[in-house]
Parts: sequence; C-alpha cells; structure tokens
Amino acid sequence: MTTNAYSELFRRHPNNPILTPKEWPYPANAVFNAGAARVGNETVLLVRVEDRRGISHLTVARSPDGWSNWRIDSSPTLAPSPDTHPEEMWGIEDPRIVRLPELDQWAITYTAYSSGGPLVSLAVTHDFKTFQRLGPVMPPEDKDAALFPVRFQGRWAMLHRPVPSFSVHGAHIWISFSPDLKHWGDHRILLPARHGAWWDANKIGLSPPPLRTAEGWLILYHGVRQTASGSIYRLGLALLDLEDPTVVLRRSSEWVFGPQERYEKEGDVDDVVFPCGWVLDGEDDLLLYFGAADKCIALATASLKEILGYLQACPAGCSP
Repeated sequence: MTTNAYSELFRRHPNNPILTPKEWPYPANAVFNAGAARVGNETVLLVRVEDRRGISHLTVARSPDGWSNWRIDSSPTLAPSPDTHPEEMWGIEDPRIVRLPELDQWAITYTAYSSGGPLVSLAVTHDFKTFQRLGPVMPPEDKDAALFPVRFQGRWAMLHRPVPSFSVHGAHIWISFSPDLKHWGDHRILLPARHGAWWDANKIGLSPPPLRTAEGWLILYHGVRQTASGSIYRLGLALLDLEDPTVVLRRSSEWVFGPQERYEKEGDVDDVVFPCGWVLDGEDDLLLYFGAADKCIALATASLKEILGYLQACPAGCSP
C-alpha cells in the first residue's frame, strides 16, 4: 500500500464545514470538537460551543443523514454548573459519547476546566435532554478520555491522557480500570508518544472513543507536532486486543489525516483536525466528525474494511 493510499483512508465531505457559528441559534464564537452517536434514526452531535466570553458549554445538534438539516437546541443543552460542580468553573469541553448497554445509558466523558487545571468528568443520559453528572473521575491535568462500552473481567476501562508536571517525559495515552465508574486504578501507559522527529512525538491523545471491530478495538488518536510556526494536529491509528485492551496489536507509523483545507488550517487555532466522535453507519461506512482549527465542525468518511486492512500492514505493538 502506498503513502498516497494511506492519505485517502479518510475522505472529506464535499459540504464541509457542516456546522459553523453562523448556523447557531444563539451567539457563539466557535463550534467544534463534538461527540457523536447514532440515536434511533438520527445522528446526534454533542457540540462544544465556545461563547463570546471564552467559556465552553455543550449543545445537541441532530440530523437525519448526519451532515445536513441540523436541528440545534435553542439554548445550551449542558452548561457549566460551577455553583454545584466547582470543577466546571471555566467551562466544559470535548465530550466523548459511548453507549453502555449494561446500564441502558449513554456515558459522556468530558473535560471540566477547574481552577486547578483541566480534569476528566463523567455524565450519563438516556435521551440527550437531561443529564446526570457523576463528577470528576481523574484529577488535573487530564484530558482526552473515553470509556469502553463493555467491562473486562468485571471492570470498566477508560482511555485518557494525563500530562505530567515535567513534560520532558511526554504526554501519553493511559488506560485505567474501575469496578463502579467512580473509583479508578490499575493505571498504566497504553500508547506512548514517540520521540524525536516523529509526527506524534512527545504529545498524543485519544480522539473518538474506541470502536469494536472483528479485528480488535479500533483507536484513532491525535499527535501534536511542534514546528517553528506552531503546533500541527494530525491523526494516526492503532488496534487493541478485543479481550485485553492493554495489548496493542498494531500502530500506524504514518499519520493518516491532517490539516489540509483552509477551514482546517485557519481558525482560532491553526492547523488542527480534532475528532471527538465517529459513527459506524451500517457495517462499513465510518463517519468521522472533527473540529477544524478550533472554529467549526467538518465530516470525513471512510471504509472500516479499508482501515482494518491498512492496520494489518502496520508494525505490531507500540514501537515505531
């Protein structure tokens, strides 16, 4: 498979960007980094909306086809509540949505921006209209978290990205386990950031939640490349063992999707593609929703079969 073939795994929708602040029913500076789910006959996005103060909240947008005719809630669906949840003092951001069949609920992991730094919080919902906050599950500084939809040997599992105080060690994707979704332990690095000139050197993070496939848990993650003119956020792939998610089966050496179009290269933060959600439509059509330059939401599509075929040709394990 050639490098050109790799770059075509994800194909941009011709109507990109599919959501911008212009479509919003109330004033907003930016709409981006949306969690995604298929609920009945609709695609539901839980969109990060940054208001004109700079504080983020979450708002639901619904579409019958996943790219047009959006119905957007007329006011914030889930707003920060610093009076009852002080960890949300400076906003809530970047939701990831996972269906938990055992609990018959949707679970949303999101970043709560506290006075002590960003941390991971958890909420659940049945209908994306009302939400029950379960509170913080990881202390600062931690982001980019998502649950697996099933337990492993009786325990829930979560991927997340803590940042050490001394970043010389890098920021890696970790996995942790819990018996009850509240108390988390058995923490370990799952996917380390590379070092040197790699596209994913020094800082990586989970993008959408893990997706179960016949070959393993499919992982899409972002790598942050530091350049003389700033950061570039690109995406790579990994595959985890179905029965033991601490085992990395494959990892892409090259990035497979990066900022290319103007709406991805110019915005509040330039050169960023940042997905928080994807939806499998049928058995093979994968719809990836990504924030572009921290300003708008765009859509890319892919064949799950092609992605898994590409991964089978990638190096085994975590090494380059």
